[in-house]
Amino acid sequence: MSDRIATAVPSVPPVADELGRAFADAGFELHLVGGSVRDALLGRAAWEDLDFATSARPEQTLELLERLGTTTWTTGAAFGTIGAMFQGERVEVTTFRADQYDRVSRNPIVAYGDTLEDDLRRRDFTVNAMAVSVPEHVFSDPFDGRGDLARRVLRTPATPEESFADDPLRMLRAARFAAQLEFEVDADVRAAMTAMSGDLSRITAERVRDEFVKLMGAADPVLGLRLLVDTGLAEVFLPELPALKMQIDEHAQHKDVYEHTLTVVRNAVALEDGAPDVVLRIAALLHDIGKPDTKGMGTDGRVTFHHHELAGARMAKRRLRELKFPKEQITAIAHLIALHLRFYGYGRGEWTDSAVRRYVTDAGDELARLHKLTRSDVTTRNKRKAARLAADYDALEERIARIEEEEDLARVRPDLDGNEIMRLLGVPPGRVVGEAWQHLKEIRLDRGPLSRDEAEAELWRWAKERGVLPDAGE
Repeated sequence: MSDRIATAVPSVPPVADELGRAFADAGFELHLVGGSVRDALLGRAAWEDLDFATSARPEQTLELLERLGTTTWTTGAAFGTIGAMFQGERVEVTTFRADQYDRVSRNPIVAYGDTLEDDLRRRDFTVNAMAVSVPEHVFSDPFDGRGDLARRVLRTPATPEESFADDPLRMLRAARFAAQLEFEVDADVRAAMTAMSGDLSRITAERVRDEFVKLMGAADPVLGLRLLVDTGLAEVFLPELPALKMQIDEHAQHKDVYEHTLTVVRNAVALEDGAPDVVLRIAALLHDIGKPDTKGMGTDGRVTFHHHELAGARMAKRRLRELKFPKEQITAIAHLIALHLRFYGYGRGEWTDSAVRRYVTDAGDELARLHKLTRSDVTTRNKRKAARLAADYDALEERIARIEEEEDLARVRPDLDGNEIMRLLGVPPGRVVGEAWQHLKEIRLDRGPLSRDEAEAELWRWAKERGVLPDAGE
């Protein structure tokens, strides 16, 4: 494959040539650039994204695209980018850039360039600094990006120090591309990332979050995560991860909790049955972050981490809020972390049907992910133990399926609803109704579905004991 990349010129989609002719007729250059060129050379995608660089200024680009009868949008106009739907394809056209940074603020000061090479020099990595002119199909690669693709290495067009000083987010991008493309990072780039990792604090939480999410959705996120920890970048925005390095796993089967965690992430990736599940992957990454704060020593001399799942859920909520994750994702990830140990003990035969109902009910919409996270957490090298735990979880899933055939476990409700409770007790809406409803739900979880008479008897019994109706049921 490396020989093919070293000599290949990517084929160009007809729609790009059509747009190129329109720009050429108007006296402007137009070039396909960036990740779309890289991926075409790698054979990874058939031009899913059409990103162009042009000598036209944004207002000229907008006028030309509107004249072509396309739908346009200008949300990126401040940075020189005009978006459009051209012949059914989504395209983005950006004026040649020669960005300037004051190296203090969090955003670039946009300055337009005059040449394609200037534009390519300001890009993050050489593998993203290639271009194909349209409609001429002249391939431009002033920084040997094609050679780096063949060598599977990440370098910067300018010096790494200059590139990262201009935009520290590029250091996080290096980790993301390492995970996404499964490339090595050039030694000079890695050294600059280590020396300049603290500069990442200049970047807004939202931009850091977006890159981190892309990294976690990559083909092998562990490659990127190791790079983040080894260079000190993780200390800046996710210090809970490197903190795991010095914690000894209580099973004494792994070098440390850090290595165990990376294995759990890889296990979770392997259990996915479709598109990358970033919520599951982040839950796997953070599932043990409560261990450093809960480390203790048992009477037998073994290391313990009592209730680390609850501490970890709280820590995950706090960290993900700081990174501006959506509320629903924070809730899901913290919920998975809090529940990830619930399964242990099932194999000892201690679980009743009531315990199974509660497991399913407590997991709620996250049950499928909880299954995967729990299985991923089994990283013991003891093959007999691993087989036993897998068999135990198989048995639990089969038991859940059996009970679900008899009951709707996904929607466990009391056998009497609020209106029936109010009618039977003769009370208005309020606290009493809610408490009665919750009591009947607990009975439902413990015993399964009740008959109408049984449910009413339980309601009267509860009401009498609570003094809601002193003569209830008599």
